[in-house]
Amino acid sequence: MTTPLLQGFPPVVDDAARLLILGSFPSVQSLAARQYYANPRNAFWPMMAGLFGFDEGLAYESRLAALQSHGIALWDVVNKCRRAGSADARIAQKGLVVNDFNWLFDRYRGITTVCFNGQRAATLFRRLAPVDRPMTCHLLPSSSPARAMRAGDKLAAWRVIVQS
Repeated sequence: MTTPLLQGFPPVVDDAARLLILGSFPSVQSLAARQYYANPRNAFWPMMAGLFGFDEGLAYESRLAALQSHGIALWDVVNKCRRAGSADARIAQKGLVVNDFNWLFDRYRGITTVCFNGQRAATLFRRLAPVDRPMTCHLLPSSSPARAMRAGDKLAAWRVIVQS
């Protein structure tokens, strides 16, 4: 049986964006909820709330607005893929389609920094999504619950997005 072709989300971005946080592809829970980082065990929203001073319990749209008010955009490297489960390692290379980053960076010229949410996002981006302009890039520890790291250590590494 073939796994179905999964479709990712559009970018969360506006003209004030200066920094793009890139994941690899939404988890099963995120796809079902139609929300970035919907797994309640994912550290992303608690970290963002701590870094930018908003309530992590806000409605999803309000959390997105809080990030955007700080010049933060969200997207994933992969637009379409086949994957069984949520693990990045299960993303099938055959039929994988990456998002159009040259379009994004041409349209939103204020984005000068890319922060990768985990090694897989960085690897996929560097291998499959070459861009035609220089960017400052930071590899951050994955916010996924599958990546064991103390919460305080993750948060310390993610502080770079406030400083960028």
